[in-house]
Amino acid sequence: MPSVFLVSDTHFGHAGVCRFTRADGVTKLRPWSDPDEMDEAMVRAWNERVRPTDKVYHLGDVVINRKALPILNRLNGDKVLIRGNHDIFKDEDYSKYFRSLRGYHVMNGMILSHIPVHSDSIGRFGTNIHGHTHANRVMVPLATSGVLDRIDTRYHCVCVEQTPDFAPILFEDVIKRIKAEGGHVGFQNGNGPVM
Repeated sequence: MPSVFLVSDTHFGHAGVCRFTRADGVTKLRPWSDPDEMDEAMVRAWNERVRPTDKVYHLGDVVINRKALPILNRLNGDKVLIRGNHDIFKDEDYSKYFRSLRGYHVMNGMILSHIPVHSDSIGRFGTNIHGHTHANRVMVPLATSGVLDRIDTRYHCVCVEQTPDFAPILFEDVIKRIKAEGGHVGFQNGNGPVM
């Protein structure tokens, strides 16, 4: 039976992402200095984990420049793209490599998006699985000071900086992570579909 994987923000072909740093301004988010080296390592890690028949939801920012698009043909899996803010090319450019292009997707009572959904819009969804934030997480501010206090468990990031080997992560492992953090899997408040 095929497995389901999630991934976001691969940024294939992006030299700039090789220079991104953590909040300390020193520690690099990715271990590569060269985008070609990064691309090859991430393609290798992807294909070691994902079989050709597995399903992969890519939560956006797949490539940064048009010349990197053919890399997508080398990636295993039945791929669905949930478009991100850097996925700026025409649908036809992506549809060669993805079975479906979407703005968001609802799966198991959770909403998958590129940019985290506004907290007022999460409503019935147990968790928003998202990309966009790279090494950062959505945080809850302390009510009195506005200082960011703790991870908001309504959100879970699957950017490659937060997955093993900068590769897609099994959906089941994402669910385990959400539960371990105290998050909710599935629809809330009885607003899910009636079966």
